[in-house]
Amino acid sequence: MFDITIYPIMQAWGFPTENYRVPGKKELKKLRGLMGADHVLYDEKKQEVTLNKEGMKIDLGGIAKGYTSSKVMDIFKENGISSAVISLGGNVQTLNGKPDGSDWRVAVENPADTGSYIGVLSIKDKAVITSGGYERYFKQDGKTYHHIIDPANGYPANNGLTSVTIVSDDGTLADGLSTSLFIMGPEKAQKYWKEHSDEFDTILVKDDGSILVSEGLAEYFTSESDFTIIKK
Repeated sequence: MFDITIYPIMQAWGFPTENYRVPGKKELKKLRGLMGADHVLYDEKKQEVTLNKEGMKIDLGGIAKGYTSSKVMDIFKENGISSAVISLGGNVQTLNGKPDGSDWRVAVENPADTGSYIGVLSIKDKAVITSGGYERYFKQDGKTYHHIIDPANGYPANNGLTSVTIVSDDGTLADGLSTSLFIMGPEKAQKYWKEHSDEFDTILVKDDGSILVSEGLAEYFTSESDFTIIKK
């Protein structure tokens, strides 16, 4: 679900440059032949990366912000900072609670109206990262195409979700999972959470506007809208 070798396909859609277009099926099939994380070779001693297919390119955009926020937390700790919050546009990470000991309150954006939110999370020492098709998209011939591409077919994911929020201790993990669960769709995403509930929690917003909240977040999430608790 998450493949860093997807960059040639992202280029074909024009998302890095905003020169948007809809690529043809044959073009996408050819570009998918350049994909495969097993073709990315890392020499730990030399600290060098080799791509063993001509034309391969990697895209770390799906985890870069989460990785960055985690590293910033490490820098804060190394410098004796005991309370902090960092926001990197859809990616929030906190160090402990507020200076007064209370929780940080992080709003979860409403994918149907980005000027509002679906609810608020009360957290300490967590990363809160949201991915959604409403963040970057273009329209052509009356159809909307967003930037979260399904590696399985090279097209924007269309599996029943409009946004996915991940809450985890690990910002890098949360960033990668927000993309992955979005591509999975609601049923597979819930199953995946149940298998890995010790590593993260999630809020899923479906195409029909309904909200699913994993039980680990239920007491920390407040919303004016009804929501369904995902249980293990």
